[in-house]
Amino acid sequence: MAKRRLCAEDYTVGWITALPIELAAAAEMLDEEHQDLPQDPDDANLYTLGRIGEHNIVIACLPAGQPGTNSAAGVAMRMKSKFKSILFGLMVGIGGGVPSVEADIRLGDVVVSQPHMEQGGVVQYDTGKSTLSGFVRTGSLNTPPALLLNALAKIRAIHLRRKSSLLSYLSALSHLSEFACDNAGPDFLFESTYGHIGGPACEMCSRDRLVERTSRERQQIVIHYGTIASGNQVIRDGVTRDRLSSELGGVLCFEMEAAGLMNSFPCLVIRGICDYADSHKNKRWQPYAAATASAFAKEILSVVPATEVATTRTVRSATETVGGGTQNNITSHGNVANQACQQTVHGGIHINQ
Repeated sequence: MAKRRLCAEDYTVGWITALPIELAAAAEMLDEEHQDLPQDPDDANLYTLGRIGEHNIVIACLPAGQPGTNSAAGVAMRMKSKFKSILFGLMVGIGGGVPSVEADIRLGDVVVSQPHMEQGGVVQYDTGKSTLSGFVRTGSLNTPPALLLNALAKIRAIHLRRKSSLLSYLSALSHLSEFACDNAGPDFLFESTYGHIGGPACEMCSRDRLVERTSRERQQIVIHYGTIASGNQVIRDGVTRDRLSSELGGVLCFEMEAAGLMNSFPCLVIRGICDYADSHKNKRWQPYAAATASAFAKEILSVVPATEVATTRTVRSATETVGGGTQNNITSHGNVANQACQQTVHGGIHINQ
């Protein structure tokens, strides 16, 4: 089937992933794939290009084996340097859930960054200073762009009316068995103080130490909105998970990239829950969690009209300052392809309030 080649200036949405499984899920969400653009010698990123609805999308993945905030910041910097018309970003992938009385988070659920209390949606938990009284966290991170927060409000209303398209978008991966929920295994949540005993899927761990939870349909996906904790450490202990969440005012999940993006690459963070950030974590739920996160990202894009995109400041102008003030450049590209640059080549939803 023929693929189109567009100009770099035609791409208005930047989508960043950290793992190949997340990149694969993202690529499957594209309604149309585009031909690659020539590689710039000073750009180490490799991009997947395409269209979702009315939006031209550029997707990039972090280098293999190099997770973390600094790696994410570097990928985003190179992306916005090449694709100067990017208006906003999406950081989409997997994360470790923080189940609590307030948030009944299950494996396969989706967590979305949204301002909550004094937090802007993402908090960096490992940056601060050591004092006589202990570790004091410093600094703050920007909130997601207003356009995307408005999209969240609209999506939540759509879900309340039971008109979500999430499961329809998720079905795009049904031909790939790796992403099937049925292949992910059981959803075990152990007491936070109970450490892993043995077995890649907790075969040797005592079922007597499981947390009692109400039953839920196998493929019922709940969307949770609130604070995401980001840092360069892998959280793999239930006690530490709960302590950090309490210190931060209650978080929904832990991940390792978003803190490197929020102040320089305005974006929404979307995480599919693949484990509970405890010693029992394994990789069996990663493909399905990556799929649910990508499907929700596509649903968000479905409610952002191209007319609004055309009048939104680019990421580049939103983060550049001139004479101490923020530039107010407005892009005029929108989502209309530059015809002179085009070539043809052959080649079940519930809401957590």
